[in-house]
Amino acid sequence: MNNAPPPAARLADAARLFNGRRLTLARQVAGLRKNGLADLIGKTPTAVAGYENGSKRPASATVAQLALALKVEPSFFMGGDSPQNPVPMPHFRSLRSTTQLVRDQAHAYGCLAADVAASLEKYVELPGRDVPRYPVPPEEIAVGQPEYAAVRVRCDWELGTGPAGHLIRLLENHGVLVVYSLLQAAAVDAFSIEAGDRPIILLNPIKQDYYRQRFDVAHELGHLVMHGDSEPGSKIVEDQANRFAAEFLMPADTIIDELPTRADWNTLFDLKGRWGVSLQALLMRCRQLRVIPENTYQKAMVTLSARGWRRREPGEGTATEHPSLLGRSVELLEEAGYGSRTLAAQARVPIDIFSTATARQPALDQVHVPQVDDVEHLFRRVGGG
Repeated sequence: MNNAPPPAARLADAARLFNGRRLTLARQVAGLRKNGLADLIGKTPTAVAGYENGSKRPASATVAQLALALKVEPSFFMGGDSPQNPVPMPHFRSLRSTTQLVRDQAHAYGCLAADVAASLEKYVELPGRDVPRYPVPPEEIAVGQPEYAAVRVRCDWELGTGPAGHLIRLLENHGVLVVYSLLQAAAVDAFSIEAGDRPIILLNPIKQDYYRQRFDVAHELGHLVMHGDSEPGSKIVEDQANRFAAEFLMPADTIIDELPTRADWNTLFDLKGRWGVSLQALLMRCRQLRVIPENTYQKAMVTLSARGWRRREPGEGTATEHPSLLGRSVELLEEAGYGSRTLAAQARVPIDIFSTATARQPALDQVHVPQVDDVEHLFRRVGGG
């Protein structure tokens, strides 16, 4: 017997408990401005603004129009904000090359991905947050503090002095959720958010470069470690995150004895494979540590450009690292009888958002990826405990 209320009653409930913040999230994830949504539902932009800021409450018929236009269930708009919202704006890179509309879309999706994770945590115990905080003032320019923060994190996580290994798995084991962003927001590079006490890194789904992806992940870890209270958008803050990533992936005390004192491409290719970083990152590290002079660095970069290596470096293709924590959680729950649609409904997100947030690989990547199930501390809490 189906005990669900009839559609009219569900619409009435959604209208009575309507939350404007949820409408904003749905509109932004859809990539719409207020005037675009207004055109779709036959209302004015002022009316849409009123629904979002709470000064106006939509009728049941309008809720139905909103749900149809934004491809969500009417219940999406119900209730108070989840503990994950509002989530502060992340540190987006390339602000001038992306529109505010796309950045809002990416941020809104991140908020919903956080809701998915929070909903799954009702059933599955995920690793607790173990990301230390070493704040670095946003005005700090001189070399020192970002590098020190990276050294401290490596020490706290007992990484030793060599390469960091599988970076996404490492972060997942320390309570950082890693998910793919929306394909529609691929103009936005990787970014990170803090949802309550859960740090989340969102990967660009079309950047299929193993070496650059690892640097992106380390860069975002730097933001989580250093910039909890910093305003996003600062070039200094972005430079600090790059310096953190360089030290985290290529610790100075170890790599300085391995770096060539000239642009020795054979040596650089060997180091690329050993440390899991790009040629450009290695050359920049040579420059930072003053292993090569400035003119040698500049000539090497000219060579990279002339050979087309700035866009795509040569060498054996290495599959990008993939997240597994949320994907494995869903698999465990499905084994226990919980379907993805049921879990998506409980998280109050559309099934496509749920599927993207819990995917082990981006939808456009159809190659086989080995299952990585050794994320530590993942326990079932289904049916009793």
